[in-house]
Amino acid sequence: MTEAAPRDRRLQAAEGLEARLGYRFQNRELLERALTHSSAGQGARKVRHNERLEFLGDRVLNLLVAERLMDQFPGEREGELTKRMHGLINRDACAETARRLGLGAALRLAGGETKQGGRDNPTILGDAMEALLAAVYLDGGLERTREVFAAIWEPQFEAVELTGAPNPKSELQEWAAARKLPHPRYEVADRSGPAHAPTFTVELRIGELEPARAQGRSRQEAEKAAARIMLEREVRS
Repeated sequence: MTEAAPRDRRLQAAEGLEARLGYRFQNRELLERALTHSSAGQGARKVRHNERLEFLGDRVLNLLVAERLMDQFPGEREGELTKRMHGLINRDACAETARRLGLGAALRLAGGETKQGGRDNPTILGDAMEALLAAVYLDGGLERTREVFAAIWEPQFEAVELTGAPNPKSELQEWAAARKLPHPRYEVADRSGPAHAPTFTVELRIGELEPARAQGRSRQEAEKAAARIMLEREVRS
């Protein structure tokens, strides 16, 4: 296999990402920068990575989510809207959207980061997703970004509208923090099934509490299920 083969695969993944995003970049450098993790610049070679874009993308995402919530829930007060917002712009929501788009395969990472599972790391994916929104904003303007956002974040809004409740992971984290317990830790204990339809088994631990296990069609779904199990056992029982 030639050295160019991994790069070619990544470029093909980036083109597929654009297709699923529903947006074709005029400035290809912006797309490349949004997909470049800081680890790619380790060593002698310096690259323009996505941290500055992620900073901007976080603000763009907050604006677009706030706009949509104001429109979708016109009768709700600020506190209720804030709870919903926390479930839509956290790391896991961004990472899950990135996974649906196949963003991980298009990332530019250091070899060591890739071997450590960086292409499915929630923090790396979430940051890159925000950077990608910033890149669309800089390349195509706010209105075009609003259109892209509306399409790719729709599953998150559907979940919020159906449940009418905050993310169980956020609720559990707040409960743990109020009792000065360690931060909840989620680990993938197993991944089974075909690549196009995997099943994730996640184990949740908080300090010395009994762990909770759950399965889901995505890592985020399994983590939420585990959080619900622990909430029912430790908080609501």
